[in-house]
Amino acid sequence: MGDSAGAGRWILIRRSACAGSLAVLVIAGLAVHTMLPDTAATDIAGDALYAAAVYAFVAGIAVRQSPLVVGAIAVTWCVGIELFQLTGLPLAAGAAFPPAMLVLGTVFDPRDLVVYVVTIVAVTATDAGIGRLRDKGH
Repeated sequence: MGDSAGAGRWILIRRSACAGSLAVLVIAGLAVHTMLPDTAATDIAGDALYAAAVYAFVAGIAVRQSPLVVGAIAVTWCVGIELFQLTGLPLAAGAAFPPAMLVLGTVFDPRDLVVYVVTIVAVTATDAGIGRLRDKGH
């Protein structure tokens, strides 16, 4: 198998892994949101699952980018959404269309920023480690 075929196969595998991860993360996030009581712990879990899902989504689209680039994009998105909540627009959107709350949130919480960054740093490090293992195998 040539380098081009190997790269194409790797992209397909990475996209599939990201899609599968994203599906699991969304299902887990919905379960936390709908099946567990609303507590600080479930809020933190939901935020972490959201951040990891954003990373998986970006990684699945930008498969040729390094984990650091993917992590930077994911952090930028999550922080941007959290800061957007300061406008009140996500709260209004959620009142009009409740599923919008799952993507846009509702109200600003500085703790969410910390959870997003910590989660994305952990996911980025894990992704980079997996990449190094893959590279060693070749």
